[in-house]
Amino acid sequence: MSFSLAFTHVGIYVSELERMVDFYTRVVGFAVSDRGPRLSGGGEIAFMTRDPREHHQLVLATGRPANLPFNMVNQLSFLVDGLATLKALYRDLKREPGVEDLGPVSHGNALSAYFLDPEKNRIEFYMHTPWHVSQPHRIAVDLSLPDAQLWAAVEQDVRATPGFKRRGEWIVEMERKVAQATARRGATRATERA
Repeated sequence: MSFSLAFTHVGIYVSELERMVDFYTRVVGFAVSDRGPRLSGGGEIAFMTRDPREHHQLVLATGRPANLPFNMVNQLSFLVDGLATLKALYRDLKREPGVEDLGPVSHGNALSAYFLDPEKNRIEFYMHTPWHVSQPHRIAVDLSLPDAQLWAAVEQDVRATPGFKRRGEWIVEMERKVAQATARRGATRATERA
């Protein structure tokens, strides 16, 4: 059986729902699509989206335990539409009270700006580059540089990095790998039914 699968949303527990809704609406641009009491466990839940075709892309639910030794969320990543947007978000978030700047980086295949939101969840705003290098790869970049200078520095780094290829080549390889994984899953399922 072949099927389509797309990741659409993530939900996190929060301590201060009002503060977090304010941050993700005012700073990141989400709209609250629904909000109300949690049906199990008490508290409140807020559904948020930036896509009018998706009821929610981000869910914030009260009930985050106060005694966690560290944050269980590795990161929330948001794809942006280009370098101008990435730079603007980076400038805006650096000025936002209660938000900790973790710095902009190049992963070779992406340019990213990392921050901690008001409850210390790591968020990433990123954009694809035209290249791919073996991961993990992380070098600091200066988003205040003029675009041409920034792109030249990133390209120089990726061309000198093992695994360098154009993004289109990597996509073709991944299409093949995903097709093979899907076929393996189908073969395993057929064997289980037999």
